[in-house]
Amino acid sequence: MTAEATISTTSVTDAIDVRGLRIRNRIWIAPMCQYSVMAYDGVPTDWHRVHYGALAAGGTGLLVVEATAIAPEGRITRQDTGLWNDAQVEAWRPIVDFAHEQGAAIGVQLNHAGAKASTYAGFGRDGDARGSVPIKAGGWQTVSASGEAILGLASPRALTVDEIDGIVAAFVAAAHRAVDAGFDLVEVHAAHGYLLHQFLSPLTNRRTDAYGGDLAGRARLLLEVVAAIRAELPELPIILRMSATDWTEGGLDAEQSATVAAWAREAGADLVDASSGGAVLADIPVGPGYQVHLAERIGEEGVPVSAVGLIETAEQADAVVRAGVDAVRVGRAALRDPFLPIRWARELGADVDWHPPQYARAY
Repeated sequence: MTAEATISTTSVTDAIDVRGLRIRNRIWIAPMCQYSVMAYDGVPTDWHRVHYGALAAGGTGLLVVEATAIAPEGRITRQDTGLWNDAQVEAWRPIVDFAHEQGAAIGVQLNHAGAKASTYAGFGRDGDARGSVPIKAGGWQTVSASGEAILGLASPRALTVDEIDGIVAAFVAAAHRAVDAGFDLVEVHAAHGYLLHQFLSPLTNRRTDAYGGDLAGRARLLLEVVAAIRAELPELPIILRMSATDWTEGGLDAEQSATVAAWAREAGADLVDASSGGAVLADIPVGPGYQVHLAERIGEEGVPVSAVGLIETAEQADAVVRAGVDAVRVGRAALRDPFLPIRWARELGADVDWHPPQYARAY
């Protein structure tokens, strides 16, 4: 934002509507992988019920649960959650219901990890192993836009055009299952070096067909996913999470991402969340609010946007929203304190009733 930009009267504690979904505030919990499905079946467990229950009870406006695979081979690790079958839908349903009982909206981040799939979680049933899981040890052949390995992982196989059609269909099917489970919205994961980002970034997409080459070609899969979900679920709010820069010369940058965000808005996305990095090793200038400028640039295209990345105080969060960003998302800070949204609201002097009545005596 420029120094001359108008400061909004909108606060981070104010409600917001996203495609008819009323969200009680603009302090949202970002998706954070838990890698805690020890049965390797994609079904959320007691850990997920307790973890997300605490976050929902803590006063957030919107809780988006972790990267959830659209297909078994789309898992980052074998310990990921999924939405490719009915058993997973049934296990998500009570988690969603509890979040609603606490007054929170809840969404799910839909993901295919592409070349970053079939890796060890590094704890739990996987032990302390890291890197790619060999096929003979229960891993699988990964896929991507191109055949080059990334980040020292096993080499993927480039997807055929027919297989790309299947990826789009799998995202749509997972979105339907999300609705069946009661989720209020879906978030399409096109960030952090996973499959849709692998197509979008020129550093990982070497294709010469319609899904490669210029920005429009590289963005084609992402836009087809958004448009296909919108066509089948016209009332469902859709967030698109993007890595708005690769932080690397010749990679995706803020200007390209702003263009793609505008295209995604036309395709049916309601809001874009601006994260960064994850496709290649990069020197990232991590610091308080280090990604906010990416959200602001996307917002200049008239696209509703949320900001994420070391937003760790009430004053900082409120300043980001008053400068024009629609919402902030918190991750690590909420792991340390699930009741952070209530604490921030009180620090800002807001009169809120987001706490569970069982905890009223604490305030």
